[in-house]
Amino acid sequence: MEWLVLVGTAVSLLGLVGIIGCVIAVLRARRAGLSDADLRARLAPIVAMNIGALFVSVLGLMLVVVGLFLG
Repeated sequence: MEWLVLVGTAVSLLGLVGIIGCVIAVLRARRAGLSDADLRARLAPIVAMNIGALFVSVLGLMLVVVGLFLG
C-alpha cells in the first residue's frame, strides 16, 4: 500500500498549499486598509476556501494512516 501513502502525502501537501494561500490572502486583505465591512466581505470567501483546504489536508492524512495500517 505504498501508493496509498504517496497519494495521501500529495493530497495533504495540496491542502497545505491551500492553507498557506489562505494565510497570504488574509495578510494582503488586512494590509489593504479596508473598512470593517469591506474586510469582512473580502474574508468571507477566504474562510470557505480555508475550510476546504483543511478538509483536503485531513483527507490526505487519513489516506496516509490507512496506507500505513494496510502496508
